[in-house]
Amino acid sequence: MIVVTTPTGQIGREVLSRLLDADHGGTPVRVIVRDPARLSPRDRERVEAVAGSHADPAVLKEACEGADRIFWLVPPTPGTGDVEGHFRAFTEPLCDVIGARGVERVVAVSTLGRGVARNAGPISASLAMDEAIAATGAHYRALCPPALMENLLRQTAEIRDEGVWTVALARDRVLRTCAVRDIAAEAARLLLDPSWTGYRDVALAGPDDLTPEGMARVLTEVLERPVRVRQITSAEQKAMMTGQGASEAWARSVADMTDAQNTQGFYGAAQPSTPDTTPTGFRQWCEEVLAPALRG
Repeated sequence: MIVVTTPTGQIGREVLSRLLDADHGGTPVRVIVRDPARLSPRDRERVEAVAGSHADPAVLKEACEGADRIFWLVPPTPGTGDVEGHFRAFTEPLCDVIGARGVERVVAVSTLGRGVARNAGPISASLAMDEAIAATGAHYRALCPPALMENLLRQTAEIRDEGVWTVALARDRVLRTCAVRDIAAEAARLLLDPSWTGYRDVALAGPDDLTPEGMARVLTEVLERPVRVRQITSAEQKAMMTGQGASEAWARSVADMTDAQNTQGFYGAAQPSTPDTTPTGFRQWCEEVLAPALRG
C-alpha cells in the first residue's frame, strides 16, 4: 500500500497522477485529503481516500494501516504563527506512526541546503524534518529541490501586464531551479521501487546555471516581449507578504530564507545540476507551462 499526502496540491497531484498512470503491480494507493471532493473523478475512482489532515495523528494512523510506503509533504501554510512548530506538528505524528503501522519507506519533499543553510526559515525547518524522520530507522529518501520554476506562476499578471518579475534574491547570482514535474517523477519512481534502503538526500537541481537576470532574458525571448527584474529587499518582501495576508511569523521566516540564500548561496552555482533526474530546463518550462498560463 502506498499512501500519498497533499494529493490535490501542486506536487502531490502530479505524484498521484504518475502513480496511477504507472504499472504499479497492483499496489493499492490511498490518499489523505482534507476534502475528497477536490480529487478529480478519475482519481476518486482509483484510490481509497481518508478525509482529514495528515497532521492529525488519528487520520494518519488510519491512512497508514497496512501501508509500507508514504509520500510525505508538509504543506506551506502562510497563516501559521510558528513555522518550526508547523513542521513539527506534521512530522511528529509521522514519526510515531512509522513504528506503530509498519511504514518501511518514506519519500518526502525537502530542500537543498543541508550542511550549508543556517537560520533559513522554512529551509531549516525542512532539514530538521529530515533528521527526525531518518532517526526513526525507516528507509528514507529526502527529495531536495532548489527554487521551483512554478513560483513564477504567482506573478503571471505582473509579467503579462507590466513586463516585470519581482525578486528578492540576488539578481546576479546563479539560482538553481527545478520543475514540479521532475520532483513528481522521481517521487513516483522511488515509491514504486521497494528495493532501496537506508537514508539518502536526492538532489533535484535543473540543468540551468542562470541568474535571475539570465532568467529574465529567457522570459523575454520565449514570451517575445520585454521582461525585466524588479529587485526588492527581504524587508520589502516581508511587507508584501503580510499585505497579502501572510502571518508575521511566516513572512519573517521567508525573509530569513531569502537573506540566508543571498549570503550563503545554497541554491547557487556551488550546487551541481542533476540532469538525469531533473531534465526540464527553464526555457522548456517557460514554453510549455508559463507561456500557456499567460495566454490563459
